[in-house]
Amino acid sequence: MFVTKYSASGNDFVILHSFKKKDRSELARKLCNRHEGIGADGMVVVLPHSQYDFEWEFYNSDGSIALMCGNASRAVAHYAVSQDLADATMQFLTGAGVIKASVEKDFVTSNFPLAKVIEIAIQEGTQQWSLIDTGVPHLVSFVESIENFNLKQAKALREKYNANVNIWTSSGDEIFVRTYERGVEDETLACGTGMAACFLQGIAMNKIPTKIAAIPKSGQKLYFEFNGGAIRFGGKVKALFTTVVDKDFG
Repeated sequence: MFVTKYSASGNDFVILHSFKKKDRSELARKLCNRHEGIGADGMVVVLPHSQYDFEWEFYNSDGSIALMCGNASRAVAHYAVSQDLADATMQFLTGAGVIKASVEKDFVTSNFPLAKVIEIAIQEGTQQWSLIDTGVPHLVSFVESIENFNLKQAKALREKYNANVNIWTSSGDEIFVRTYERGVEDETLACGTGMAACFLQGIAMNKIPTKIAAIPKSGQKLYFEFNGGAIRFGGKVKALFTTVVDKDFG
């Protein structure tokens, strides 16, 4: 079995393609393990589809299934082009809906399915949060500084709301974001859906313009645009290596 490891703005993924749907939770846990596997935030399996260029199965590093992952949508688009599974402009099916993506060398742009604000004002202690669904739910809060991210509080909020947790701040036409990600159960270097949720909250609060750069913990810039009710975002991705995994590994 051939697998390729990708990095997309600090999020890393193991990607492979297959012709058969099946439960690959155990394989995802093993491959994503950073001590005894390849190590990744998630695993993507590309499958054929009769209507779209392909569909995916997406697994978090703990083997749980997620409907959507923004950075993985960019990584898998690049992988599909490199493997001659899709043209540079494509559509593919995720659990959250159809993604449109375009690939130009190492820069990949994709869209989000319909995003929605679930609850706008949630008070937790002295901090106000919003619950926003950008394919997966995110609890997001604007703060003056993101230097101190209380991971213990973030873990408790993740468990209470069953959502990823983001804090963000802004400077001009840039936002800076940190993420505690469910399924990884720790802070990650980047999260596309989380940055999109912060972007939506910032627009709703009239704090930022509708076209911005987002900078996650990895420091790798992504570019977001809100146009006609749709969010598109783009940034660079990198194929790190391809390797062979024993068929009995999973």
